[in-house]
Amino acid sequence: MSGVLSSVVSPVDADSDDAARPSAATSPIPARYHRTLLTITATSGVVTVWASCRWMSLHLQADPLLHIVALFAHLASLILGFGAVLAIDYYGLLWLLGRRSLPDTLEHAAPLRVPVWLGVGGLLLTGMLLHPDPNAPLTQVKLVLVLVIALNGVHATALHHRLTDLGHRGPTTGLLVRGGASAVVSQMSWWGAVIIGFLNSRH
Repeated sequence: MSGVLSSVVSPVDADSDDAARPSAATSPIPARYHRTLLTITATSGVVTVWASCRWMSLHLQADPLLHIVALFAHLASLILGFGAVLAIDYYGLLWLLGRRSLPDTLEHAAPLRVPVWLGVGGLLLTGMLLHPDPNAPLTQVKLVLVLVIALNGVHATALHHRLTDLGHRGPTTGLLVRGGASAVVSQMSWWGAVIIGFLNSRH
């Protein structure tokens, strides 16, 4: 639930007056183009930061005290980010059950994007100091899952804007599918990273 990549708009009633249709001067295309550019830029930035953190993790060596601090901050980032994601998905579930309207759901979910991104950023930055084994299969999977989480966050942000633009109109089937897929990918990736982190801590 958390859009600009899709150009789907609500269908126009066949009996609507032509004057009700957006003119070239008020066309939403420029705004969508701007948001699409922001989405592409954010995607590139996420991949760059992820790759940089992965490279630096191979060349940084933290002393025992710094390692403990980084581990605590890593767990705190996990709680912050994943907790916010669970709250967002809970609001989405309330909307699907008819307990909340879409505008109300989006209004409550919007501020939670900040802790989500703080959590993801914290996981990346502190993970560099935890001496991950790049050759361990589980570690490689976890690194990919963190990247998927971040990229899905960019998509979810774009989707949030797209749904907000609808106002009180109902979302199209395409937007519903995108929202559901984003929620599934988010939950699978977060839980996968949590489980792998737990398994790695036992070695």
